[in-house]
Amino acid sequence: MGWVQATALVVGIMVGSAVFVQAAEVSRRVARPAAMLAVWLVAGLLTLAGTLVCAELEQSFPSTGGVYVFLHRTLSPLAGYLWGWAMFWAMHSGIVAAIAVVAARYSGLVAPLGATAVRLVAIGLILGLTGLNVLGVAPAARAQVGLTLVKLAAIGGLMAAVALWARHHAPPPAPAAAAAWPAPGAFLLAVSAGLFAFGGWHMGTYAAGETRAARRTIPRAMVAGTLLVTACYLGLNAAYIRILPWRQVAASTRVAADAAAVLLGGGGAALVSALVVLSALGSLNGVILAGPRVYLAMARDRLAPRALGAVHPRFHTPHRALLLQALWSCLLVAVGSYRQLFTGVVYLEWIFFGLMAWGLLRHRRRFGWAPALFLAGCLLVVGNLAVAQPGAALWGLGFVLTGIPAYYWQVRRSGTAHRHADHP
Repeated sequence: MGWVQATALVVGIMVGSAVFVQAAEVSRRVARPAAMLAVWLVAGLLTLAGTLVCAELEQSFPSTGGVYVFLHRTLSPLAGYLWGWAMFWAMHSGIVAAIAVVAARYSGLVAPLGATAVRLVAIGLILGLTGLNVLGVAPAARAQVGLTLVKLAAIGGLMAAVALWARHHAPPPAPAAAAAWPAPGAFLLAVSAGLFAFGGWHMGTYAAGETRAARRTIPRAMVAGTLLVTACYLGLNAAYIRILPWRQVAASTRVAADAAAVLLGGGGAALVSALVVLSALGSLNGVILAGPRVYLAMARDRLAPRALGAVHPRFHTPHRALLLQALWSCLLVAVGSYRQLFTGVVYLEWIFFGLMAWGLLRHRRRFGWAPALFLAGCLLVVGNLAVAQPGAALWGLGFVLTGIPAYYWQVRRSGTAHRHADHP
């Protein structure tokens, strides 16, 4: 992959379906338009700080595996293993399943689908895109570039339509009484909801081994992609506020469709449905591409079954890891349990991100504003979520900790030495 493909991977994974529905989750917690835009800006800045941390670590460890490699090399093999453990069993595979189901449900607006049909379509999407990724990173990257360009063009077109519409229509009536600025806890919960729409920003590092000049290409792609996505999200949410009354923005679960209906009438909902499907497909393709590179790196370190380290002799892809990921994700779709698996573990992703920032501070052995601020942000987000949702936090933490005995079993089985991170 070159810079364009790597940037398309970053943008394509982040811009999924969440931004078209997540505005309500944010607005319910802040109760005023200015605070809503501030939440999206803070979420974007926090994500940018994370990309800067990843960028510096990528320059030190430009190998396939991303966060797993960073944790393994700067903290300990156990830290890296627990990331991979949570990824496969819950976070990553669960997200694959969830995105596929969203795409299937929105495609059902063209031809109505029952619950069983939605699951079958979702499984078909997972298997089809997995097959594309088995054929090589080049065709998968070309598909990613195409899907990303289409969705960015659609988002740009929607914002342009709003700008033209606004020239001839008065703004919606302001709320009767301005709400107070949200309390810090509510603001952080809103930021957490916004961060869900930025999910996947780190996955560009997973395919470093298949990226040209990875030390230079991946950091540039991550920063450029994050800035582009932040601008899109701010523009979209400003458009929602300009078109719709604030109460409707706060109450709607289909805010993008409601805004499109105002702009385009009855055809607006169909247009947004098509945009959601395209966005979900682009995100799904990127997530399917990225995850198996972590399992490949773990297998090469003898921290995962050897079969996951196999590379296809013709296509040069981790085909067995791709297929195993697809099978587990399809099973989660079939039994409908992916939400229970990854909902309680999602907040743990930010614990690992905090550990990644701490690992960078240890590795560089000097203070740095980006990792320090990112670490502080991770601690605030995780602590606030743990207080607000203690049941989900305990479930997620307990699930990840089950990986500790699995790690030591794998170490004994493979004869891998358990050691702490090396430092220069």
